[in-house]
Amino acid sequence: MKAAVLHAANDIRIEEYPDPTPGPGEVVVRTKAAGICSKDIKMMRGEGLTAKLPFIPGHELAGEIEAVGPGVRGFFSGDSVAVYSGGLLGCSRNGAYAEQVLVPKEIVETGGLIKLDEEISLEDAVMAEPLACTFAAARINRMKEGQTVLIVGCGSVGLMHLKTAKWSGCKVIAADCNAARLALAGQMGAAHLVNTAKAGLHDEVTQLTGGRGADVVIISVHMPELATDCLRMTAQGGVCSLFSSSPESEAGLDKAVLAERQITLTGSCAATVSEFRKCLQLIKEEAIIVSDMISHRFTLDDFQEAVEKAKNQELIRGVITCGSMFSLSF
Repeated sequence: MKAAVLHAANDIRIEEYPDPTPGPGEVVVRTKAAGICSKDIKMMRGEGLTAKLPFIPGHELAGEIEAVGPGVRGFFSGDSVAVYSGGLLGCSRNGAYAEQVLVPKEIVETGGLIKLDEEISLEDAVMAEPLACTFAAARINRMKEGQTVLIVGCGSVGLMHLKTAKWSGCKVIAADCNAARLALAGQMGAAHLVNTAKAGLHDEVTQLTGGRGADVVIISVHMPELATDCLRMTAQGGVCSLFSSSPESEAGLDKAVLAERQITLTGSCAATVSEFRKCLQLIKEEAIIVSDMISHRFTLDDFQEAVEKAKNQELIRGVITCGSMFSLSF
């Protein structure tokens, strides 16, 4: 099979790789759509790499079952499925950037292999994983109807946070220095847009909230120096979430502000399988639209171009497609 194989940091090659064969409890999925996530890009740069090299990255996957191993019940060749990676695919096991993916027994047994029907496209289904991660953050942040949520950073994950907050009944303030991304946030329902290249975010948030601050502040951009500023924009007793953080984030925090304002500081980066299933259902019902997040489509032959565009922040959300697709959302 053809696959994008990581040999070393910044060394990923499109090459032939052995076809996987399912063992007991395992399933092989033929990839139809694989999402491009910043986590995968960081791994290809050598950050947080846990697997032995060579290795196939990618953890957002939807496709068709190619083969079923002994002992697997209820799944058959040709079934359309979405796969909850469970911290395995694209992390410690070969992942989605290949024509075929071996789904391990652990994922199958815990319900992470979900059948799809024709009411949801495979492209839309592959967006359930990042959406589920923002749902997990909403749970951890105790997000609820009527709150004001400040989202700092309107990349693909920031926009997912926006969709989650809107579904939760919150008013959203979206902030970014990129006018095009801010415009997308406006189209997706943000109540207020703050271009941080032109206006001071703290002053804008203070004015928009009557001096109170936001009930929930989500930092969805890799800028450790923003952490303390975001604490100061969090309401008394509110929640500040380090969704995109680094080791420098905590070191730069003003702990006096944290204590005096009685702020809860949270962090999250993954979801449960139940949250993944919930997001698939919401996408299917069109309660949350995700097709407007997909800005670029690539094949494995275009993979190097996809990586470069992702590194240069030239796309919102990219999808790798393999083979023929159906029920696409354009």
